[in-house]
Formats: sequence, structure tokens, C-alpha cells
Amino acid sequence: MTFVTYIEHSGAEHKVDVPNGDSVMQGAVNNMIEGIVAECGGGLACATCHCYVDDAWIDRVGPPSGPESEMLEFAANAPGRGSRLSCQINVTDALDGLVVRLPESQF
Repeated sequence: MTFVTYIEHSGAEHKVDVPNGDSVMQGAVNNMIEGIVAECGGGLACATCHCYVDDAWIDRVGPPSGPESEMLEFAANAPGRGSRLSCQINVTDALDGLVVRLPESQF
């Protein structure tokens, strides 16, 4: 298990244990974190799981793939530094302590 901290736009923090192999999106959905809608269920077909990877973790998480970058253009909140679709970040031991910030809305 790996701890991921989700920070809502309001500042509320949720530190949850996410099983390795699950996505950051699955961790949010399974723990009822508000701010991740995940309409497509992780199929890279929407942008309702948009998040901002904390600056300290950007290099470790890596950049979005080409298809993910294209989908980020549809995010309700402008993509910015650290923008990722949380369905595309797979949790591993190397991401223990990951911090992601959630946008004001996904629509």
C-alpha cells in the first residue's frame, strides 16, 4: 500500500492508503474523495479526474502521454504545471507520500 494525499480545492486534505497497481483516480473514488468525478471510469475518455501533481512529485510521476495530453485540453480547469489525469497515474511504492491537488470543479 502507498499513501496518497488528496488536497481538495477548499484545502481539505485526505491521506489515504491506495493499493499498489491501482490508479490515483481509483484511490480517490474508492475513498469517496470529492473532486474526482471519473465519469469514464479510467478509460482515458474524459477529463473528469484531472489533478495537479505537487511540484515535489512531478519528476517522479513523469509527464503525461500523448493521448493524455490531448485529453487534458478538455479539462474544465485550465491545465497547468503538474496537470495529469489521475486515471493515468499508477500507484507504486516509489509514489509513497504522493500529493495531488484537485481543481475547483471537473465540469
